[in-house]
Amino acid sequence: MADSKVELPAWPARLGLAYTIGTLVTNTDIYASMKASFLAGGFDEGSCEYLAIDNTGPTQTSAYRGLNSILDAARGELVILCHQDLMLIADGRAALDQRLAELTAFDPSWAVAGNAGGVAPGELSLRITDPHGRDQRIGGFPRRVVSLDENFLVVKRAARVGFSYDLTGFHLYGADIAMAAATMGYSAYVIDFHLEHLSPGNTRTTEFARSLATFETKWCRALRPRWVQTTCALVGVSGSSPGRLMRRLALPCVAKLAKRRAKARDKSAQADRS
Repeated sequence: MADSKVELPAWPARLGLAYTIGTLVTNTDIYASMKASFLAGGFDEGSCEYLAIDNTGPTQTSAYRGLNSILDAARGELVILCHQDLMLIADGRAALDQRLAELTAFDPSWAVAGNAGGVAPGELSLRITDPHGRDQRIGGFPRRVVSLDENFLVVKRAARVGFSYDLTGFHLYGADIAMAAATMGYSAYVIDFHLEHLSPGNTRTTEFARSLATFETKWCRALRPRWVQTTCALVGVSGSSPGRLMRRLALPCVAKLAKRRAKARDKSAQADRS
């Protein structure tokens, strides 16, 4: 019998939604001001949707879990995940459309973009107004980064990237999604989209210290050198050149040990059957 052709369902973005704007809300008045700012900036409800996680009560949904749920529910082609205390200044929908089109032409493999992030140790890329300074512009744009600030993130929904399931809290999730995107072959960028963030942020808390420790533990574990045994090959994985060299040199010995272990296991299984 000949294989029948499988027709994939229509992409949800064909419903006509360009953007989903998702936010964790702890203060409804501040959120209302942010939403009004976005509406005035061209993010109309005809082509955009606004999704909010209600965190006004004592029991709160973490950023990792809440924003993943927004990504799951989003129907927009692009998903803006932002803090409730943002205000658009001069840049609006048209400016963001243009910046993202420029980014796509520059690097089609981008998955996440923002207005602030880390490039390398001691080197940042910023395009923001906040309590630390007005009209900050550091670095050329678009600038590829290894992490992004959480105040404003744009996620390309087609990339299917998200936040770690094994992390929680309200810090470092911008770095987390940028690193997750990188492991999938995508990239993250800071773009020239200027808005105002009303909060300076606070890293001098026990909650931030706890998030930093768990973030470091998780990603050290995720990126650790290891042997990957597949059903058809043994692969040594390491992020460093010396580590890769050591694994290539050690591969014959490890492969022999793996074969001996498999033979011993087969003999044991045969003995059990007899």
